[in-house]
Parts: sequence; C-alpha cells; structure tokens
Amino acid sequence: QVQLVESGGGLVQPGGSLRLSCAASGIIFSMYAMGWYRQAPGQKRELVAVITSGGLTNYADSSVKGRFTLSRDNAKNTVYLQMNSLKAEDTAVYYCNAVRVDFSGRYDYWGQGTQVTVSS
Repeated sequence: QVQLVESGGGLVQPGGSLRLSCAASGIIFSMYAMGWYRQAPGQKRELVAVITSGGLTNYADSSVKGRFTLSRDNAKNTVYLQMNSLKAEDTAVYYCNAVRVDFSGRYDYWGQGTQVTVSS
C-alpha cells in the first residue's frame, strides 16, 4: 500500500519559514519524481515545484523562486520543501505527489495534504 504522509504545515507570520516533509512508503522512492502542489481556497490545485528521480528541480510557480527550496533524501524516502519569506498568498493546502511513467503506464500517488497559513 502506497502512502505519502505530509507534515510540517502550520500557522506562520509573514516573512517566516516552514519546512514541509513528505515521507513515502510502498514505492521505490528513488524511481519517482516528487512534487509539491498547493490549493488555495476557491482555486484549483497548482504545481509548485518538482524534483526528478535524478535530483533535478523545477519551480513551476515563479512566485516561489528564490524563496522555496525543494530537495529529496532517497535514503529516508522523503522529500522536503523549505519555504522562506512566506507571504499571505502562500496560504494553501500543500499536497505531495509521486509520479513515475514507464512502458507499463503512469503511476501517480497523492498525500492527504497539509495546511499552511501565513497570517499576522
């Protein structure tokens, strides 16, 4: 059974920092690209950043470039999203995603989400 368990969300003041973690089990973690998405109230879920199985990162949301850092630890089956200089507009539910595509198909898994609230 595949599980992605996010942690690290919470309430933080503008300008503060949080580090989200996503621990994976039930998959060969090193074979998966890992991504973080977020969904603000009334908005669609959007990709924030993704890290490939080889460790290459892409910050799809330009508003987070220079503030967020995505990394992975294959030994711990965990992906991290370090979020600095947080703004009110970063408030959202953050979801972890694991995806792999090969000759046999697409394998796509999601965590349950963790709430990040940026407010004074």
